[in-house]
Amino acid sequence: MRNMITINAYAILSAILFVIGGFGIFLNRKNMIIIMMSIELMLLAVNINFVAFSHFLHNLTGQIFTFFVVTVAAAEAAIGLAILVLFFRNRSTIDVEEIDSLKG
Repeated sequence: MRNMITINAYAILSAILFVIGGFGIFLNRKNMIIIMMSIELMLLAVNINFVAFSHFLHNLTGQIFTFFVVTVAAAEAAIGLAILVLFFRNRSTIDVEEIDSLKG
């Protein structure tokens, strides 16, 4: 009999990654790039859950949904990094406290 990874292992891995992403957001409030990477880590943790449950339930819906989430997350990351590059060119910093000075 093969050693099979249970759904609990995937759920625990996903929860650990999600918590690490949450800590990355709340513990580092200075660097916007680290905050964006933490958000991406949280999205990937959710995607692990989607794929794992989709596999164990023999349903492709979760895997298809994960494909769309990854696509939207890639677009979000590209736009966010483009905004950060433009902000860095104008202000020479990507400090989060400086970004809120853009309020009109």
